[in-house]
Amino acid sequence: MRTRDFHYDLPDDLIAQQPLPERSASRLLVLDGASGHVEDRQFRDLPGCLRAGDLLVFNDTRVIPARLHGHKDSGGKVEILVERITGSRTALAHVRASKSPKPGTRLHLEGGIAAIVQDRKDDLFALDFDIPEPLIDLLERHGHMPLPPYIERADDSTDRERYQTVYACRPGAVAAPTAGLHFDQAMLERLADMGIDSVNVTLHVGAGTFQPVRVENINEHRMHSEYIEINDETCRRIEETRARGGRIVAVGTTSVRCLETAAASGTCRPYQGETDIFIHPGYRFRIVDAMLTNFHLPESTLLMLVCAFAGYGHTMRAYRHAVEERYRFFSYGDAMFVTRNPTCDSNT
Repeated sequence: MRTRDFHYDLPDDLIAQQPLPERSASRLLVLDGASGHVEDRQFRDLPGCLRAGDLLVFNDTRVIPARLHGHKDSGGKVEILVERITGSRTALAHVRASKSPKPGTRLHLEGGIAAIVQDRKDDLFALDFDIPEPLIDLLERHGHMPLPPYIERADDSTDRERYQTVYACRPGAVAAPTAGLHFDQAMLERLADMGIDSVNVTLHVGAGTFQPVRVENINEHRMHSEYIEINDETCRRIEETRARGGRIVAVGTTSVRCLETAAASGTCRPYQGETDIFIHPGYRFRIVDAMLTNFHLPESTLLMLVCAFAGYGHTMRAYRHAVEERYRFFSYGDAMFVTRNPTCDSNT
C-alpha cells in the first residue's frame, strides 16, 4: 500500500488544543471491525463495550518534562527535547538550533543547567550534562511538558497533570499514551466492580511517534525504536484470560505494540528491550482482540496500525464519519473503541 492511501482531510479546528474539563467527558466512536458498523457514544459508555472476563492492558509509562530552552556560547537560541535518559547525567536528545551544534559545544539551559554535546547519532545528539544531581530531578523542576507539534501553544501548569495518565508511574516517555488520558479514578473503579481486570505494560513513547512516513511504499518505512517491558506476571494473566475465552483489550496503540512484540511466537512471553515493530495492513494479530485509541494523524504509522486491526476500508470510513460528526482529534481529542476484524483483511 502507499502512504497516500492513508490520507484524510481534517479541518484544523478539529485538532484539540486543550483537554476537556473532565477526563471522561470525551466522546467515543465505537467501530465493529467485523461489520464496519460505527456508533456514536460517550466515553462514559465504555463499560457497555466491555464484559466481565475482559482484561484491559494499560501502558504505565510516565511523561517526563523533557523540553528545555536556552542558548549556545555564541548566543544562538537552542531548544532540546530529551528523547532518552541514558545515565544519571547523560541523554540522547533532539536539538533545534539555527545551526546544528558540533561536538564540544556547550548549551546553557533553563534552571542553570549546562549540557555539552558529545556526539551525533542520526537525528539525536548525545549530551553530557554538567549538573550536581540526576538529570531526571532537574527536568522535573525546570523542564516543560513536551506537547505534540500540532498543539500550537506553549505548555502550562495544567499540562503537568492532564498530559499524563492517572496511573502513570514509570518515567521515561516524551509523549503520552493518549488513549489512557480519558480514564479517571472513578472509571477505573467502575470497571473493576464489573469484574474487568487489568494489567500493565511499559512502552516509553518517543518523539518518533510523530515522525511522518517519508516513503511512498509503506513497506520501505523504517520504524523508530522504543523501549518496552512486559513481565512474567502480566504474560501469565494474559494467557489465562485467553484460555478462558476472555478478550485482551489494549488501551492505546503503544499497548498493542508491546503485546504483539511479546507474542511474536504466538504466546505472550516476558520481554525487556527495544521494539521497532511496524504494524500495517496485512499484519496478522496474535493476541489483541479489541483496543481503545485516539484519532491519529493522516498518513501516520498509528493510523496504519488501526487499519490493520479493523480493516482498511472500515477504518477510513470511520475516520470520515468522525470528521463529519466533528469529533475532536489527536492527543487531547476523543476516543475510539475498536474490535478486531477476524479476517484481518486489509481490503475489507
